[in-house]
Amino acid sequence: MKLSIIGTGYVGLVTGACLADVGNDVLCLDVDAGKVARLRAGEIPIHEPGLDQVVARGVAAGRLRFSTDYAEAVAHAAVIFIAVGTPSDEDGSADLSHVLACARELGRRIERDTLVVVKSTVPVGTTERVRAVLHEELAARGARHRVTTASNPEFLKEGYAVDDFMRPDRIIVGVDDPQAAETLRTLYAPFNRNRDRLLVMDIRSSEFTKYVANAMLAVRISFMNEMANLAEALGADIEQVRHGIGSDPRIGPHFLYAGVGFGGSCFPKDLRALIHTADTHGASAAILRAAAEVNARQRTVLVEKMRRFFGGTLAGRTIALWGLAFKANTDDMREASSLTIIDALLAAGAAVRAYDPAAMGNARRLLAGRSGLAFAPSARAAAEGADALAVITEWLEFRSPDFEWLAQTLRARAVFDGRNLYDPAMVRAAGLSYFGIGRP
Repeated sequence: MKLSIIGTGYVGLVTGACLADVGNDVLCLDVDAGKVARLRAGEIPIHEPGLDQVVARGVAAGRLRFSTDYAEAVAHAAVIFIAVGTPSDEDGSADLSHVLACARELGRRIERDTLVVVKSTVPVGTTERVRAVLHEELAARGARHRVTTASNPEFLKEGYAVDDFMRPDRIIVGVDDPQAAETLRTLYAPFNRNRDRLLVMDIRSSEFTKYVANAMLAVRISFMNEMANLAEALGADIEQVRHGIGSDPRIGPHFLYAGVGFGGSCFPKDLRALIHTADTHGASAAILRAAAEVNARQRTVLVEKMRRFFGGTLAGRTIALWGLAFKANTDDMREASSLTIIDALLAAGAAVRAYDPAAMGNARRLLAGRSGLAFAPSARAAAEGADALAVITEWLEFRSPDFEWLAQTLRARAVFDGRNLYDPAMVRAAGLSYFGIGRP
């Protein structure tokens, strides 16, 4: 099948590369000429394990190409995916300007019957707005082509996106046209062979499913963080509690990890957008607001622990930070907890030496000019001679450090474990003070 993907960001690039990998002829478009040039040169603009290999296979086979030309993208395919960004607007709503501008560009050029699929995360009713824009542009030039729309939200975890696409747990398709449903069923058949994972529903329910899924996970994380803080006050260990409740099949073990709060491109943005939607429609969003408030507070918990440990002041202290990305296996710094933590430490008069295996470039751009912040070439270099260590991201290389060496190099001999990676007894046995999240 010939496909065009509009947008080569996280969702668009993964979608295009994976669809090309199973035999489709895919053209990915982006208005950023620099990004397209990098992709044509074989450079992947995001850190996503395995994606470089999938892209390389598609390009080598001639099934994956990149362009900045809308006319080329429209001429190439009768199935076009919109996968452009929907960042937060000032009022918390999703900014749909890129989505609607894309629809307008397509409507001005479509010269045959076409299915336009909205892959971007968009509020309920957006696909209908995309359809209206398409039909408006078609009518303006007297074109009579049959242009239909569908919703097909993504459910990709950063760091595992290729595997998630190739082995999906569900494929959500929102349609109001049987032919569109059949087209998408055929397209996704290679990913749907072992059992039927394709769920066909109406368009509005499809759009809403994406937001509800992310909101549920965000609420779950915030719930565990709130319980972690209560566990600490009660002298209980949230890690033991996590195992206890995760054994209940009604709850399950996933997204029960206490930490320094969630970040990234999805949860914070989508939670704000859903709250805005609820407000717009006069509906309650009490649980969603609470999840957002808990998350905002959780980002400061580790800094407060450090402040108490150092007798109320962090002035003159050097803190080593392991991890900058919002989660492991990505270089994504969008709304990362590390940003709040670094700013709080610097504001308190501390110096920060930070290291991340993948996100250093993005971090340098975002944090440029911060006085008191330095970037180290390795985890060991960040910790050498620092007063204390704070672990922010759960990268694999941070899982088993040399605690005896840390006890020798950290001047205050303290470890602040923002991801509960370590066994407190093992850390303390090495002569270090240990502070986790929700642990006595």
